[in-house]
Amino acid sequence: MTKNQIFKRKVYNRMLAWKSQSNGSTALLLEGARRIGKSTITREFATKEYDSHIIIDFANPDPLVVALFDRTHDLNRFFLELQAFTGVTLSHRKSVIVFDEVQFCPKARQAIKYLVADGRYDYIETGSLVSIHKNTANILIPSEEERINMFPLDFEEFMWAIGKKASFDLVKLNFDSLHPMGAEFHRSMMRDFRLYILVGGMPQAINAYLDNNDFATVDRVKRNILDLYIDDFRKIDSTGRACSIFEAIPSELSRNTMGFKVGSVIEGAKPSRMGELFADIADSKTVNISYQSTNPNVGLGLHTNFDHFKMFMADTGLFVTLAFRDKSYTDNIIYQKLLSDKLPTDLGYIFENVIAQLLSAAGHKLFFYTFKETVKTVGDNGEEKETVKRYEIDFLIANRDKICPIEVKSSGYKSHKSIDAFQSKYSSRVGRRILLYTKDLGKEQDLICLPVYMAGLL
Repeated sequence: MTKNQIFKRKVYNRMLAWKSQSNGSTALLLEGARRIGKSTITREFATKEYDSHIIIDFANPDPLVVALFDRTHDLNRFFLELQAFTGVTLSHRKSVIVFDEVQFCPKARQAIKYLVADGRYDYIETGSLVSIHKNTANILIPSEEERINMFPLDFEEFMWAIGKKASFDLVKLNFDSLHPMGAEFHRSMMRDFRLYILVGGMPQAINAYLDNNDFATVDRVKRNILDLYIDDFRKIDSTGRACSIFEAIPSELSRNTMGFKVGSVIEGAKPSRMGELFADIADSKTVNISYQSTNPNVGLGLHTNFDHFKMFMADTGLFVTLAFRDKSYTDNIIYQKLLSDKLPTDLGYIFENVIAQLLSAAGHKLFFYTFKETVKTVGDNGEEKETVKRYEIDFLIANRDKICPIEVKSSGYKSHKSIDAFQSKYSSRVGRRILLYTKDLGKEQDLICLPVYMAGLL
């Protein structure tokens, strides 16, 4: 087996921008789900961008180092002891101290306020579950933190990882010009996109694929990560409700109902009574939550129904494994079906999950919209009757002063009744209308039909 690769990540440039613009005035808090590569990218950044660095791993810390945070009233002594214990010499404004998995040491996080004010060094914190109550109880959250959310590798980063940067550069060029990709190249991109759905964006899973070219090995890696997440949820909530909600994500999406039905997972439960629990699940960064918009206008967050939502997995590779976790890999035909482009229509929710993942990684908050209209028709007997039609817009994103409705199709089928009805109802608010599907780029008047692998470019 080859050594695990360190993958190029877009977040690195955001870290560079923080270092330049902050110039020591804030600490950087890199948040994200476990196993997405926060520690790896931070170690790489500290090594390349500073003369020296100290990394304190609070998941497995030296007790002597942890004890130093009880004595931050004397920073001169604190830094001398830290350097003595770690054997690293720190240089004024040329060194960084990393607090890895800072959620395990709340008093270290609280000390950031005074360390930043001191100004000698830079500070980077990494963590998951950093905001849940038990990790913030009795501490003052420092206002000197600048937060960056980190995600699993998006599709472009995945293409970099498998050595196909040039291919995605061409995708971006055609996206900007709205020029079709061409049949052969499009088929190649769809094969890579289906591979991305199966492997996902977790660095361990990608490394397993590159090392072994074997989906069984990749699946084992993903199952281990899921076990880790489920153990975390059991620690967060001993009642098991958080774990049940997380494990129910695939089944709830497969029901094709207009929202996550909490009562179907936990008998008698209502979202309005489980606010803290859902906040903890969201803070794990293992999920992406799309809320119902009550008024599809610019400023979507001002018109949100927090009791009506959809929940997606933050990584679609993990989603696929969780959805079919009750079967061993050898019985799981989803890999073969996806790769051969024979995914049944009733598994289209997998595409909805990957679009949610890519939109989130691109910086979009997720919203959907449902509405109904009464249509009058005339029957064979000449009598007029009214029919209520229900519509759903899969995703809404803001673009300047307009709203872009997005409809997702897991096939090349171009039906878009919902997005047409939305245009008719809110024409003055609508900018570009987007249909994401599995065919090549095309246009139908003001409707832009994009291949699904372009979703992250929106």
